[in-house]
Amino acid sequence: MPYARIADLPESVRRHLPPHAQEIYLKAFNHAWETYADPAKRRGGASREEVAHRVAWAAVEHVYQKDPDGHWRRR
Repeated sequence: MPYARIADLPESVRRHLPPHAQEIYLKAFNHAWETYADPAKRRGGASREEVAHRVAWAAVEHVYQKDPDGHWRRR
């Protein structure tokens, strides 16, 4: 289900990502949720939610990367 606000994101996302990355995650997840509503658009039998989470993480990783200490830093 789409997220209305950052506080609604999974705790693991809120705990690990900086605020800006959380905004990216939220927007990307919600967009993917709408885009992949049709099961024909999803590959390998993945659920709509699974696909949306994958897209959201990819969007975050486009702008952020983990440093050697495990902290997310802007590229």
